[in-house]
Amino acid sequence: MMSDLSKLKISEARDALRKGDVTSVALTEACLSAIEGANALNAFVHKTPDLALEQASAADTRIAGGAAPDLCGIPLGIKDLFCTKGVPSQAASRILQGFKPEYESTVTGQLFGAGAVMLGKLNMDEFAMGSSNETSTYGNAVNPWRRDNDETALTPGGSSGGSASAVAADLCLGATGTDTGGSIRQPAAFTGITGIKPTYGRCSRWGIVAFASSLDQAGPMTKDVRDAAIMLNTMCGHDPKDSTSADLPVPDFEAMLTGDIRGKKIGIPREYRMDGMPDEIEALWTQGREMLRDAGAEIVDISLPHTKYALPAYYVIAPAEASSNLARYDGVRYGHRATLSHGDGITEMYEKTRAEGFGPEVQRRVMVGTYVLSAGFYDAYYNRARKVRTLIKRDFENVFADGIDAILTPATPSAAFGLGEMSHADPVQMYLNDVFTVTVNLAGLPGVSVPAGLDRQGLPLGLQLIGRPWEEGDLLNTAYALEQAAGFVAKPGKWW
Repeated sequence: MMSDLSKLKISEARDALRKGDVTSVALTEACLSAIEGANALNAFVHKTPDLALEQASAADTRIAGGAAPDLCGIPLGIKDLFCTKGVPSQAASRILQGFKPEYESTVTGQLFGAGAVMLGKLNMDEFAMGSSNETSTYGNAVNPWRRDNDETALTPGGSSGGSASAVAADLCLGATGTDTGGSIRQPAAFTGITGIKPTYGRCSRWGIVAFASSLDQAGPMTKDVRDAAIMLNTMCGHDPKDSTSADLPVPDFEAMLTGDIRGKKIGIPREYRMDGMPDEIEALWTQGREMLRDAGAEIVDISLPHTKYALPAYYVIAPAEASSNLARYDGVRYGHRATLSHGDGITEMYEKTRAEGFGPEVQRRVMVGTYVLSAGFYDAYYNRARKVRTLIKRDFENVFADGIDAILTPATPSAAFGLGEMSHADPVQMYLNDVFTVTVNLAGLPGVSVPAGLDRQGLPLGLQLIGRPWEEGDLLNTAYALEQAAGFVAKPGKWW
């Protein structure tokens, strides 16, 4: 059936396109029609149907010519953080209203170079600052999942909430996300999909609106591990335009998915056992250990002693870098500019533009960041957080030096919560969502979230695997073994 084409996985669509069973135009039309019927999810915020059909038709020609790349003809959604030439790229902020870049980010350029199709831009937290997609200038993205017999609108997670919602609801075959403290892995867990944050430096940051430059990393959000491997292959690679991009060959990640993890050592960090962790998350983690053991891996208890300092260090370093990165949004060259009163000078223009353009969470983090970088507090906060970061990185290095191949943890401290349920009076409550994910960004490591079960209200829960630097292929293979053992195939019931 035509409308079911959007439910295909990337690997299935690739094979069907090669066989001539389906065209990219038909796939793209199926996705566009699914998107049109899903306004209640608010996942796609800038739709590009004309561009999509143009790219799809070019992809069909390329496939007919033979030897087209894996992603040729595959319809994707692109997070609003990626600059896309001639298409609004707002980072979900009012301050970038009307901004249409004259250039393409390296990652999207590689995807389109491989023949991928862009269906449009996806909702997110403003400047990627948030864990629930509630800070967006476009309004909330909504999770396609619901609690059993309950119509409460749930968060898809953040900041890549639109990406997660769109993939889970079969509006696209895959999506790009970015992850600064868990923004790919947490929404993937909340929506029952797979998301990988590669090693820092594996994907170019060029043309991605910066939040915290030493932490940000792009990655794929897909329906399963194989699709993540296929998409990641095209997104990775050295880019001279990004000084932190690694000049390393990119292996064929898909070819490494054997599912054989016999003899692998999987570490279980005792510090990730949190007070008040829901028993369902604890039980899922235990099941995950057993699944990997049954697949032939050796389970080893490990210690990452500095874990308890990760959140405070992250919420000093990330805002500090943000306050520096976001100084460029001043109303001078592009985006929103406030209407000025007679007699207002440049200072008033900066102040009014930034007050109108930035939402409350972005303002909060810019102020925190400016404070921790200020002369009297630099050593007490920012420098101390940098030292803690080094210790966190060393914890992981020590564990890997002891022969651990991957580390298994929960992905999130809970299932998806209701939109508006988290107290906005206490931002720290929201920040605690990142407790299992931020360590991975601070240490620059690859991490993947795999859906592994449902909670008692029928909502998906994810497990996280953390890998050695640059060994995404090995990490994805362990994730593949976990995925096969967990056998997660649940989909949200359609209500939208």
